Amino acid sequence: MKKKAKAPEAPKMKGKEYEEELKKLQVELCHLQEWVKATGARIILLFEGRDAAGKGGIIKAISERVSPRVFKVVALPAPTDREKTQIYMQRYIRHFPAAGEILVLDRSWYNRAGVEHVMKYCTKEQHRRFLELCPQMEKWVIESGIILIKTWLEVGMEEQEKRFKARIEDPLRQWKLSPMDLESFSRWYDYSKARDMMLDATDSKHAPWYILRSNDKKRARLNGIAHILSQVPYKKIKHPKVKLPKRSFKKKYDDTASLDGRKFIPERF
Repeated sequence: MKKKAKAPEAPKMKGKEYEEELKKLQVELCHLQEWVKATGARIILLFEGRDAAGKGGIIKAISERVSPRVFKVVALPAPTDREKTQIYMQRYIRHFPAAGEILVLDRSWYNRAGVEHVMKYCTKEQHRRFLELCPQMEKWVIESGIILIKTWLEVGMEEQEKRFKARIEDPLRQWKLSPMDLESFSRWYDYSKARDMMLDATDSKHAPWYILRSNDKKRARLNGIAHILSQVPYKKIKHPKVKLPKRSFKKKYDDTASLDGRKFIPERF
C-alpha cells in the first residue's frame, strides 16, 4: 500500500546543525567522486520540480565541494531552431556521462512532461508519445550501465508563494524571476496535473521517481543528498598518504622584488 502524500513537517532546521550535517555528506560525496573515477562508473542525477522548489539549492550543495570535471552540472536553455528539428532526446544525450563522470541535470528531458505540455510548446501527440516512450528510453540508459537517479522536489503552494515574493523583493534573487516563472505561479493546478500524468507514466521499476519534500530547503538538501548516496554502491577508495616534497632552492632569487612596478589590485578590504 502506498504511503499517504501528507505528513507532519518537522520545524525548520537551524543553520549550525545544517552546516554540520552538510559537511558530513559532502565528505561522502568526495568519496563517491573518487569511487566513480576509480571504477569508471557513470551516473545521472536528475532533478525536477516546480519553479522555486529548490532544485538549484540542492545542486549547489552537491557540487560546491567536488570537482566540476567529475560532477558536470547542466541546465540547458530553451532549444535553438536547429535543436527543435532534432530528435527530442538528442540535445540531452550529447551531455551523457563518460566513464568517471556524474551528470547533474537541473531540469531534463522531463520538460516535455511539464512546462512544454502546460504552456503548449509541444502538441498533445508529442506529449503522449513522450510519456509512452520515456520509460523505454530510460531502460536503455540503465541497461547501458548508467546509474539514473530521478528526484522530484515537492514544494507546497504557500511556500512557493513565499519564495516568489522573496525573489521580487531581494535584488540578489531577482535574476531568478522570469515571465515563465510568473506564468507557472498562476497555473498551479495545471502543473499539478502534468506532474501526476508524468509520475503515472514514468515512475517505473527500473527508473523510479523519488519525491523529496522541499518546504524546508535545508532538510531537503540533506535528505536528498543522503538518498542519492544510498542509491550508489560506492566505497571509500584508499590512497597512499600524501607527503609534500622538499622545495628546491638551487635557483633561489628575490621573486617578490621582481614584481615591483606591476599593477596590483587595490586592497580595499
